[in-house]
Amino acid sequence: MRGPHNIWRLIQTGATLERTGAMKAVLDAMDAPAPLRIAARLVWPFRWLGEKGDPSMPPPSRALSALGPAYIKFGQILSTRPDVVGDAMAQELRILQDKLPPFSIAEAKKAVAAELGRPVEDIFSEFSEPVAAASIAQVHKARLSETGEVVAVKVLRPGIERRFRRDIDAFYFSASVIEFLSPASRRLRPTDVIEHFEGVVMGELDLRLESAAASEFAANTAGDEGFQLPEIKWNYSGRRVMTLGWADGVPLGDNDALDAAGHDRVLLSERVLQLFLSHALRDGFFHADMHQGNLKVAANGDIIAYDFGIMGHIDEYTRRVYAEILYGFIRRDYQRVAEVHFEAGYVPADRDVDEFARALRAVGEPIFGMDASGISMGKLLAYLFEVTERFGMETRTELILLQRTMVVVEGVARSLNPHMNIWTVAKPVVEDYIKKSIGPRAVASDLGKTLRVLSRFGPRLPGLVEAALIRQATPPASRSRSLWPGRLAALLLGLLLGAGFVLLAELLP
Repeated sequence: MRGPHNIWRLIQTGATLERTGAMKAVLDAMDAPAPLRIAARLVWPFRWLGEKGDPSMPPPSRALSALGPAYIKFGQILSTRPDVVGDAMAQELRILQDKLPPFSIAEAKKAVAAELGRPVEDIFSEFSEPVAAASIAQVHKARLSETGEVVAVKVLRPGIERRFRRDIDAFYFSASVIEFLSPASRRLRPTDVIEHFEGVVMGELDLRLESAAASEFAANTAGDEGFQLPEIKWNYSGRRVMTLGWADGVPLGDNDALDAAGHDRVLLSERVLQLFLSHALRDGFFHADMHQGNLKVAANGDIIAYDFGIMGHIDEYTRRVYAEILYGFIRRDYQRVAEVHFEAGYVPADRDVDEFARALRAVGEPIFGMDASGISMGKLLAYLFEVTERFGMETRTELILLQRTMVVVEGVARSLNPHMNIWTVAKPVVEDYIKKSIGPRAVASDLGKTLRVLSRFGPRLPGLVEAALIRQATPPASRSRSLWPGRLAALLLGLLLGAGFVLLAELLP
């Protein structure tokens, strides 16, 4: 980690915010207290060190786009949260989703030819100027020479790996400084958070991984009503280039166009939230970058998702914990929500579960009986942070991406229908998962899976049991004596256990 370089990068960040005129807008959107505003003024003499950015962009987008890919990703998330940054800034930040300055078509064709090993003209009969440019890649509309099919060709930005590494190094440096200056922040494990973020986004820099993720996602969601995914064209994809079917539809963030096309925005708001919850709980594999720039609405009303660079995965145990917590909030059973936190080890065992339940009630009760427009999610999350800090709950790195995506999806849904109640919409999906995953059928299924795993160890069980019996029953000084009685008993026991496991595994569905 390069200390001087990272210090310079952080100074440059503040200077860029000041030079582009974004500093005041950011502080106002955050409702920053006086001490923070005074500290921000210290950057003013160094504003000339900052990047100028694209003067055609609004100040916040101008600053973030000038600072690089990691900052742009942050801005993309904020663009879906008008309740946090305000409607005006949220609208300004949406330009970061797919309207960034593109690189030249000549550079794109050169990258495609180098990756696919053939001139672009031999592969595509048509290859357009960029139709969308995001933080890490841009997209061209093209037509395959062999089939005449219209496709989207995604090409990584030249030198993006180096620029991204520079930002991540600065983030690591910031995290280490925060942990040093603020011991209380260590429970949030800032360095682990950056490490997790790095691992997720680095996957975007290898489009083969994105193609594989899209293929798995398509297999999981093939039966989902009202949902479509473009098909991956494996023969025309590689590490820096990905080709997939063209998605025709209205951008999900364009409410006027959705209304003009006759789409039901209330229905769409419920569908986008329920689809996300279904993918996260049912499959444990979900689209983790579901902002408006990655979603369209087909003519038949289906939601089309694309850009699969950031996908989330959570194991089955964590999904059950998450579902129980959600279900407890939906039922307003705060005692059960508290107990689940303790059972999962999320809250230290020496804390008071009843007191924690009362604190959760203070978080949950204000949201019931109100529509989404009456709830400040920013204040709600701030209070939840205070509660978890008071009870010593550490940040769960495996849930960071899930929680972040939940915030983004809720923001997308609210942009379609400001009066949507997230809990009412979530209830049927969570209830269905609870019935299938935590009831008697789930217990039987878990037992079956366990027995199948154990049955594979059948041939090794005699030896394993024998070794265990020897360790428990034989003193060190007498291990040279005959072990035939123990071996015979172990062999018989192992054979019986192995046969029983195999038989049960075969009988279970």
